[in-house]
Amino acid sequence: MNTRGLMDKLLQSGQQFLDKQTNGASGGDNKIGQFLSGAGGGALAGTAVGLLLGNKKARKIGGSVLKYGGVAALGAVAFKAYQSWQENNQQSAPHSTPQTLDRLPAPEAERHSQAILKAMIGAAKADGHIDDQERLLIDQQIAQFTDDPELQQWIDSELKTPVNPVEIAILASSQEMAAEMYLASLIMIDEDSFMEKAYLDELARQLKLDESLKAEIHQAKNNAIA
Repeated sequence: MNTRGLMDKLLQSGQQFLDKQTNGASGGDNKIGQFLSGAGGGALAGTAVGLLLGNKKARKIGGSVLKYGGVAALGAVAFKAYQSWQENNQQSAPHSTPQTLDRLPAPEAERHSQAILKAMIGAAKADGHIDDQERLLIDQQIAQFTDDPELQQWIDSELKTPVNPVEIAILASSQEMAAEMYLASLIMIDEDSFMEKAYLDELARQLKLDESLKAEIHQAKNNAIA
């Protein structure tokens, strides 16, 4: 399967629309900020990511998702947060070399991509909004991104499976990867939703993320979409 390729296409949903609108926007940062919190989510309507989020949530946080142009960008933001946490907490462990997908052997890169996508889908399902009809619509969108039947079946299975933060967290093979999985989940939830916030907190607990590392990831996420 080529999960990384699918991940890139999902994260790029609406990206060209975003670039066109923000480049042509007048009124400076405030105008762009308004776009990201409003029409940015509207740009996702009808896309696989928009369907995963649900239209109401997409309009609220969709612009945040659009700012990540691919899985490599997501990983870079997460790794930067991890390094900052190491420095601020005087961690004795040596700084890690970023384990970006281009540095990983193909089988490991595939497992890595699957773990991140599983985290994103789990977070999207945390509010329980994905019903059978929405799942079918998502399947149709995924089919436009990939003609790999194995990958399509894997996505469909993930959509049907009850969300379980324990099963998601166990896929993290390092603390750096745990940070990336947490960030992938964070950009998919509405932090004002009690149910989704509770899910995210439980995922962080299962990932064994230090509270200060969580704070670094939240700050990195905010900086990335500013």
